[in-house]
Amino acid sequence: MKTKVFAVLATMLALGAAAQSWPSKPIHFIVPYPAGGPLDTVARLLGQKVGERLKQPIVVENKPGAGGNIGADFVAKAPPDGYTILMGAVATHAINPSLYPSIPYDAQRDFAPVTQVASTPNVLVVNPAVPAKTVAELVAYARKNPGKLNFGSGSTGSAGHLAGELMKSLAGIDMTHVPYKGAAAAMQDLLAGRLDLMFDNLASAQSQIRAGTVRALAVTTARRAALAPDIPTLVEAGLPGFDVNTWFGVFAPAATPPAVVQRLHDEFAAVLATAEVKDRMLALGAEPVASTPAEFGDYVQAEARKYARLVKASGAKAD
Repeated sequence: MKTKVFAVLATMLALGAAAQSWPSKPIHFIVPYPAGGPLDTVARLLGQKVGERLKQPIVVENKPGAGGNIGADFVAKAPPDGYTILMGAVATHAINPSLYPSIPYDAQRDFAPVTQVASTPNVLVVNPAVPAKTVAELVAYARKNPGKLNFGSGSTGSAGHLAGELMKSLAGIDMTHVPYKGAAAAMQDLLAGRLDLMFDNLASAQSQIRAGTVRALAVTTARRAALAPDIPTLVEAGLPGFDVNTWFGVFAPAATPPAVVQRLHDEFAAVLATAEVKDRMLALGAEPVASTPAEFGDYVQAEARKYARLVKASGAKAD
């Protein structure tokens, strides 16, 4: 027994000493999705800026697969020393635990939240042939024509899919979900008239909205989006409690020294507060957040509860 106690104390002292000298080598920033997407782009932007402040390089590594589970699991099992961190997302920490029959990590217990980096609003867009210029008109049409409308998404269990399920539940309407392999394919069918509507990333949909090839009815976040402040929210449109967004943030392995977690938070928050980074992120459709570790932890738990209800109600399962 004494041997185990001494071993635990020795480990704690070693971690404490390491925290005081942290960082003394490069930090690996794991992105659990392929290169080139918004999450990857933001990770590289922030990694460069935070690395400059810490005077150590932050190396972004893509470890995609299984809806983000492979990269998240890699970080969950990494040494808790602050040298391996994760750019997690709503999928890895809120949706996947309910969507998959099992995942190789515990989204709550295996991570130390650092900060929410950004919130990316989605927007409800319809094909111009749909006889609705407002959410109220869309709901009225759907109630008169149950099952006639269909909506597309990038995949089963995606934020776009679950936003549609939440709208069905709150509005009391029936629509058919059509999953695609990526939101871009769904948008192509929306433009061609094979889909009636979808919930797409606002930044991705902006060019089509401006061109008038799709009609924007509302954003899915609780507040209006900075990228398109003229588009109302679904809450304003009469669906109270509607708040679905694609968020992402930084996590460290559980048991990472609190001093290291706090330092990581402080450096990421400082970078997120700069005008240059704000402007570049907003151009990508990502609104900077920079919450505290405690705030981010509470938010992740609330999101996990919300999506557990949505996944169960929709019957969605991972492909």
